[in-house]
Amino acid sequence: MFFEPLAAGEETVAAGLPEPPPWSGPSALETGAVLAIEQTLARSLHAVLRLPVIRAFHTGCMFDVEVISRQDGLSEDDWWDLHTSAYGSFHRVRGGAPLPRRLLRLGVRYGDGRKATTLESRVRRRHPGDEPPAGPLLSLTPGSTGMHGREVGFSGFGLWLWPLPPAEVFEFAVEWPFGGIELTITELDGAAIVAAARGSGYYWPETGQGNEP
Repeated sequence: MFFEPLAAGEETVAAGLPEPPPWSGPSALETGAVLAIEQTLARSLHAVLRLPVIRAFHTGCMFDVEVISRQDGLSEDDWWDLHTSAYGSFHRVRGGAPLPRRLLRLGVRYGDGRKATTLESRVRRRHPGDEPPAGPLLSLTPGSTGMHGREVGFSGFGLWLWPLPPAEVFEFAVEWPFGGIELTITELDGAAIVAAARGSGYYWPETGQGNEP
């Protein structure tokens, strides 16, 4: 017999997946509270970046970022490059080298000078047993992509900010040279995000201290 039964008293242990650290994303058990923003972050001839909503959790908040692109005279190859490069924010960047023009860059900066960008999140990979990093920290979460008709494309993704921002106005920055978008800064209301987070609930109330959804 090749596969023999285990000896009496022995049992297998399921490997399972480790519980992700809180700075990597929201708890799967928490509902979050939706804060309507409906803000256009930047616009060029061929691309628009929007922030329709922020979902606030007790430990941080998720920015729902949308990238809408259009062909409008671009060749088929250039149009496809523009549409697919919206996910350039997930591509590898080498230290010491200039930032690629295709790279979509996002970041936040607080009134005291602290900031976090999507570039820094690449070199801050940590594990559940590690000590919490010094915030703030931004982490990208892949979303959806597709075409709205023949000449309009859509890409959406989440941007997790940990921990919650201070209860004051802070800056949200975007830059995307390949999309024709220069550095553009939008002010967001940290106090509104913190207030919304207090309304975040749990799918099963006994799993946390928040409100029922």
